[in-house]
Amino acid sequence: MFISHEHAKHICDKRQYGEATFTESVALSIRVAWCRLTRAYSKKNNKLTSTIQDAKMNCLKQTERKKLEHQFEKELNKHQ
Repeated sequence: MFISHEHAKHICDKRQYGEATFTESVALSIRVAWCRLTRAYSKKNNKLTSTIQDAKMNCLKQTERKKLEHQFEKELNKHQ
C-alpha cells in the first residue's frame, strides 16, 4: 500500500481526470495522510481542477478553428 512520492503524483493526476482505480485512490489517501509534500501537491492539483472547471472560457467553434488553421497553412506556405 505504500507508494513513492512520484507514483503518488501520477495517481493524483489520474484521479483529477477520473482515471484512478479504487486501489490507487486508497493508496494515495494513505500517502496524503502522512506525507506533507504529497498533501501539498494534491491540494494544488485540486485547486487547479476547480479553477479550470469554474473558468468561463470562450472557445473557438469548429468552423472558426478550421478557418484559422487554413490561414496559418497559407502563411506558412507563402514563406517557404
